[in-house]
Amino acid sequence: MSLAAPPPRARTLSPVLPVVAVVALLALPVSPGGEGGAGPADVLSALVVLFCAVRLLRQRRRPLSRTAAVILGLPVAALALAAMGSTSPGAGVTGLGRYLQVFVLVPAAVLLLIRDRADFRLLAWSFVGLAGWQGAVGAHQYVTGTGASYQGEQIRAVGTFGSQDVMGMATVVSFGLVCAVGLALGRSPLRQRIVATACALALLLPLALSFSRGAWIATAVTCSVQLALAGIRRALRVGAAVAAAGVVLVGGFGVGTAMLQERVGSITQVTDAPDQSVTDRYTMWAASVGMWRDQPLTGVGLKGFPEHRDAHASLALSAGSDTDGAGAGFRRQPLLSPHNMYLLVLGEQGLAGLLALAGGWLALLVCAVRRLVLTRRLRAPGLDCALVASGLLVWQLTDFLYADIGGPSTVLTAVSLGLAAWWALAGGGGREEELTR
Repeated sequence: MSLAAPPPRARTLSPVLPVVAVVALLALPVSPGGEGGAGPADVLSALVVLFCAVRLLRQRRRPLSRTAAVILGLPVAALALAAMGSTSPGAGVTGLGRYLQVFVLVPAAVLLLIRDRADFRLLAWSFVGLAGWQGAVGAHQYVTGTGASYQGEQIRAVGTFGSQDVMGMATVVSFGLVCAVGLALGRSPLRQRIVATACALALLLPLALSFSRGAWIATAVTCSVQLALAGIRRALRVGAAVAAAGVVLVGGFGVGTAMLQERVGSITQVTDAPDQSVTDRYTMWAASVGMWRDQPLTGVGLKGFPEHRDAHASLALSAGSDTDGAGAGFRRQPLLSPHNMYLLVLGEQGLAGLLALAGGWLALLVCAVRRLVLTRRLRAPGLDCALVASGLLVWQLTDFLYADIGGPSTVLTAVSLGLAAWWALAGGGGREEELTR
């Protein structure tokens, strides 16, 4: 009889692979002139939720902890109330489905499908890979003059999302950069940290070429927070690397063009001489506040902003924004949202909706940062996961000051919330015995 030990069991296929497929589908080009309906990634995300539900039924286990169920389920009642308040039943049902997809169902499915830190890192690297692809396409658009129109020239990097979603590539690249920075600052093997650092530095170029002020601000804030949470020494080293990369970008690649410098300078010109896009944004912000004042508790209903906009907006609001280039012809897009998630929720869902949604996001952030601090104190494994999760939350909550949900890249917001929820809520949400296992 042989006394040899049995061979170790092979690791089964990760259940997060369908989520990776959702991320990968965002690399496909968006059809020019699309109306912003459900795309392939949205359809697959619904199948991922179904797959997760079937998996739970087969395993016969409790799906969520009490804390996770409360935080993720908190918005459901407020969303249902806002849907009933919609002037159009169809719009209410559509809006309810979209909000449940992005903020409840997909994040919960991602949380439940991640088994361990290896699955978490797999998803984080898929974000970096998607960002690298979209960034490469965007940089090519800038160099060849085939991007979206910006000040009369087709140089704006938009990746495969086209001119109808100029924020899509900026969002994807920002998520990838935040993930790369978190992976680089962790305690993972040196080779992984070197690759992550190289990816983060490479993604700075397409982020700059996106001409997205909101993405710049959110990324700068997030990376600063990640560096501070990782430690002063790492912050100094990475800061020096970023400064060196900036010198290379400006001096070697000529990224510091007059248009880019003007775009950077326009960030501070919000009161003295704002451009029309800033004026439109402030006007729509005021309109959202006006809607909230009319219906302070429940708002005007889901998908109600376009219908009530003109009744609350001043004459300073333009008819729409012009889009052109990147494979699509000239088109005037109507302004259907205030480009501020908090004010959109406040206007359409009132205080009840804002407290439910924003309260859940804030609870996730508190749990994630608390667990990160405990991980650093115990020198437990998973610091890279902690920095990625906290960074994704900080980026999203900052970007929501300048943007809201909409477009094909929105499903990536849902996946990022699921990643953050796993770190913040899985395994007891921060107990020492869970971190040291």
